[in-house]
Amino acid sequence: MRQVSRRTFAAAALSALVTAPGAAAAPGAQSPLGAVGAGGAPGRRYSTELRGVWLATVDNRDWPSKPGLSAAAQRKELIAHLDRAVRDRLNTVILQVRPTADALWPSPHEPWSRCLTGTQGRSPGWDPLGTAVAEAHARGLQLHAWFNPYRIANHSDPARLIASHPARKHPDWVVRYGGKLYYNPGLPQVRAFVQDAMLDAVARYPVDAVHFDDYFYPYPVAGQSFDDDAAYDRYGGAFDDRAAWRRDNIDKLVRETAERIRRIRPGTQFGISPFGVWRNAATDSRGSDTRAGVQTYDDLYADTRTWVREGWIDYIVPQLYWHIGFGAADYAELVPWWAAVAAGSRTRLYIGEALYKAGAAGQPAEWQDPAELSRHLTLAARHAQVRGHVFFAGREVAKDPIGAMARVVADHYGRPVDPPR
Repeated sequence: MRQVSRRTFAAAALSALVTAPGAAAAPGAQSPLGAVGAGGAPGRRYSTELRGVWLATVDNRDWPSKPGLSAAAQRKELIAHLDRAVRDRLNTVILQVRPTADALWPSPHEPWSRCLTGTQGRSPGWDPLGTAVAEAHARGLQLHAWFNPYRIANHSDPARLIASHPARKHPDWVVRYGGKLYYNPGLPQVRAFVQDAMLDAVARYPVDAVHFDDYFYPYPVAGQSFDDDAAYDRYGGAFDDRAAWRRDNIDKLVRETAERIRRIRPGTQFGISPFGVWRNAATDSRGSDTRAGVQTYDDLYADTRTWVREGWIDYIVPQLYWHIGFGAADYAELVPWWAAVAAGSRTRLYIGEALYKAGAAGQPAEWQDPAELSRHLTLAARHAQVRGHVFFAGREVAKDPIGAMARVVADHYGRPVDPPR
């Protein structure tokens, strides 16, 4: 996902890789409490509904607005995002607290994040995650701690990392790929370390959820291969091929993380927000009627469908960042597909929404219409399994350049509701 946020990259990945141009995808739903959506159809009635916003810190995408602000200024900006969520009658903030193998809390495992001070490893003089949890809870908001498991840096030079960084202490853990640095998911010691690093935050703070984004193995880069030959030779002997071994590595991360969360802080949720296409139907009859150039099962080695069906995670938020009618990945096709996957499972389904596209230059006409996202919610409300929506991202919620978020609030969020627990 480029050198900005994961969501922006995920959308760009599909735009660049879809096999055919098209319309777009986005359903419209209304409040589970029965508000009438933009389409005029009454919504399904629930006592709870997740209304979330992602707050990205990688490359200072949403917060802090720039590195090096004073602790007081950073805190003021964070509080403004939380207050805006309350004003828009949202109930959940998903805060990115480990964007690039670093930390927004005093971690014993990894350095302070560069997004805070401009210098990796330098203390910002306060505890951003601890403050975020306390201030969110004081406002009746859930705080989900968002981690990127394997990304080390949005550059390819280990020398630019602080000398004490684990990636410099363990260069054999690191893979250069696509101009970036990643931990190798095929090494058991890496899998154990990244869990230790992430779950330290769960032990320290009463976060409401652990949240992973869509980076597992990295998005494919044309003409390059992810060099895990040595790990595959050592650990892959029991598998038919490298792809099956890679998927098993990610499955283990998911299952082990879920189990450790239950041990460390029972009741804390575990959710994942993957790229929105598991597999195309042309690849697998169980897949969606899409023509995406990226499929999480085949390209990211993330078997998202199995995670839902087996109940390994508490919730899933597929990133359905396409408008209704998009030919390669139609929102109106993907919402019912995901609803069917979630049906009968213990995994709750929320939909990731591309607020950042609303009114953005270069986006098609559908995204220039302030009502597009509201129509998404109206469409999604027809499916009982859809229990909420999460909007990407905080900067757009705050600025709302064409009023798309205001339209969602007016049409669907007439009064506050609690999130599912």
